[in-house]
Amino acid sequence: MLETSIAESVISQGLEQGANFVDLFVEQQRTKDLNWVNRGIKDVKSGTDFGIGIRAVYGTQVVYGYSNSIQKDDLLNLIKQLGSGAKTAQPAPLIPTKIKNRNPATHGLNKQIDLKQQEELLSNIDEQTRSHDNITQVELITSQRWQQVQIFNSEGLSVSDDRHYTILRTKAIASDGSKQAAGRKSYGYLKGWEAIQELDIQQVADHIAKQARVILQAEPCPAGSMPVIIDNAFGGVIFHEACGHLLETTAVAKQASVFHDKIGQMIANPVVSAVDDGTLPGHWGSLNIDDEGCPTQRTQLIKNGKLTSFLVDKIGALKTGYEPTGSGRRESYHFAPASRMRNTFIEPGTDSMDDMLASVDYGIFAKSMGGGSVMPGTGEFNFAVEEAWLIEKGKLVKPVKGATLIGTGPDILNKISMVSDNFELAPGMCGSVSGSIPTTVGQAALKVDEILVGGQV
Repeated sequence: MLETSIAESVISQGLEQGANFVDLFVEQQRTKDLNWVNRGIKDVKSGTDFGIGIRAVYGTQVVYGYSNSIQKDDLLNLIKQLGSGAKTAQPAPLIPTKIKNRNPATHGLNKQIDLKQQEELLSNIDEQTRSHDNITQVELITSQRWQQVQIFNSEGLSVSDDRHYTILRTKAIASDGSKQAAGRKSYGYLKGWEAIQELDIQQVADHIAKQARVILQAEPCPAGSMPVIIDNAFGGVIFHEACGHLLETTAVAKQASVFHDKIGQMIANPVVSAVDDGTLPGHWGSLNIDDEGCPTQRTQLIKNGKLTSFLVDKIGALKTGYEPTGSGRRESYHFAPASRMRNTFIEPGTDSMDDMLASVDYGIFAKSMGGGSVMPGTGEFNFAVEEAWLIEKGKLVKPVKGATLIGTGPDILNKISMVSDNFELAPGMCGSVSGSIPTTVGQAALKVDEILVGGQV
């Protein structure tokens, strides 16, 4: 990786030409993807990338560049291109900092599992999924990533971290001869391949097969405003997209969030408490340190309906005055860091699923959420529901398809009246100004008293 003496020289050059703050993000990344289809591995892709991102801050203005070179002259030339020409203070001496690794990996890409063993595991999932009626195809993708980073800055920080990411994406296709439907679920961890080995393979197979078969027999969803129960795990994607992004200082600092001036105010029903926690061991969105070298932490965003904190990176802190929360993240050295979510979820409540169902005379149970779109700044959203059920007089009557949930984040927060205790997290990828990063969403099942459901009129 990069010699400390070279980092010191680059930082000194940046400060000498007028920067108030300089940091370097050094990254080496190795990847390996397996694509399983038609009862076998279709292809194996692997790669290595290396680069160094340099950021210079002039007041509140940020300039950023990157290079694939570790040569001193190349990096000095890059920082000179980012300079303004003024003179300022000397850098603090770089002092190596050791961090506690909360996310150890037994079989990351530095200690790989034999390909034959990986193939056997995927084959077992395939076979057990196909044992269900109507299943005609199984598609599996595993992705592993080993990210090694060094972070240096003009405040004297010198720290490094190793991150081992592993995710399994599963898909089953069911067909009755005239139509087909798909069931999906992903399992992602800040661990090595051992996380996949620890999965209950039968449970994995049963889930996607059952979901595909349910969706296959579903009838068109009715449309209109009605109560909706949104299930746990990936159901939390609505809070992530429609509300979570509005709590990042990336939006707050520009007053591009409806919540920018709402700290200490009630923004949700009192049953709602929400957290962004980067410290959960082994979880997909966790970190030991963020991509600015700041220790990650648990951040209480909403407590009993009251807005208590934002997600703050270094530049966000500079612009807003809020303390950093270890939320500076980026996809790679190609991007400057920005305030981003980690493991973001609505905390479990005390209501039972039976009580929530009993409270609905006519509505929808959104069991599995799909993709959607969100309007930045307002939190207006439009999300598809992959698996949905019609509720009549407190009972699940039949599966329905084509359901879409339409609303705004601020509005839905106030219409959540019940929160269950069946809490679960789910992995995903989040795209924003600093690229695509691993994040986790989650919640227990919750009831929204009224939301517009798009379907068949």
